[in-house]
Amino acid sequence: MIYSAIRQLLFLVDAESAHEIAERQILRIQTVRSLVDLIAAACRPPAGGSINLWGLTFRSAVGLAAGFDKNATMVRLLAALGFGFIEVGTVTLEPQAGNPRPRLFRFPAERALVNRLGFNNDGARVVAARLDVLRSGGDDLPPLFVNVGKNREVPLDRASEAYRACYEIVGPLADGVVVNLSSPNTPGLRDLQRAQHLTAILEAMRSARTSFPEPARRQPILVKIAPDLTDAEIVEICEVVSRLADGLVATNTTTDHAAVAAARDVAGGLSGAPLFEKSTYVLRQVRRLLGPSYPLIGVGGIMNAEDVRKKIEAGANLVQLYTGFIYGGPTLPRRLAKDLVHRS
Repeated sequence: MIYSAIRQLLFLVDAESAHEIAERQILRIQTVRSLVDLIAAACRPPAGGSINLWGLTFRSAVGLAAGFDKNATMVRLLAALGFGFIEVGTVTLEPQAGNPRPRLFRFPAERALVNRLGFNNDGARVVAARLDVLRSGGDDLPPLFVNVGKNREVPLDRASEAYRACYEIVGPLADGVVVNLSSPNTPGLRDLQRAQHLTAILEAMRSARTSFPEPARRQPILVKIAPDLTDAEIVEICEVVSRLADGLVATNTTTDHAAVAAARDVAGGLSGAPLFEKSTYVLRQVRRLLGPSYPLIGVGGIMNAEDVRKKIEAGANLVQLYTGFIYGGPTLPRRLAKDLVHRS
């Protein structure tokens, strides 16, 4: 009830301004460790829901997707809300302003968002410094993943160098890294999902990982793919990731806005409830192609416990939220984790 009233107030301003207001409040709360500890105690995922994967222990299967905390500024409070893991980013090698505003749009009737943010972030060096502080701060953090991309001006034939350079900075401070090749808001980025580019990027990152100190040398490298792929493209991607990646994230946002009439002429990637079926179809396909033991994260359109169940039935080992978190509020991670424990 309280969040419902807060959401109504936040929805009076444009979506990006609302996010900035929320971030400022989170930063204030994080300065009071006793308050963060109280929130963590109230929101801790129930016992019995932990999952072991890649040598990591996840407090629950429910994580936060990239995009909400692009610059690793809100990790302490987000961890306290009970997420089983947190993915920050997308982070690029150099700072990037992103696309002009407005670039984030709500469609409450459909429980959806459209974003064309364009990888706005503080750059790998600044984010790495924040991650270093988090690692040395004594906080009880869940696994922390970093989503990496390329700067807009980097040509596709130089992409592997850009991903490697970014990875070399943030990778040693992460529990895992997600390679973002599927945002629709950087021109040409989705072409990097083709086998030739994907192979070059993953080989470059795997080579860089060999020089990391332990335990970062054993961290997983995952690939995040689009929901708008053809079946043939999915087969091509799965052939590469089965050899060169440690997991796959299905999926990013969609360029298909047909399900949201008011969004049909709004450029950007659609997320939220209308994405659920499309992203779950891709998840089901990659599970079939990659076999029962390959680690998969299901993301796209999760709004409630039933959606989590369907993602897991489609093959997900873990799931992630973003738009559902916006509409469902800060208690949603624990509610979903609690439902998973009760169903098991």
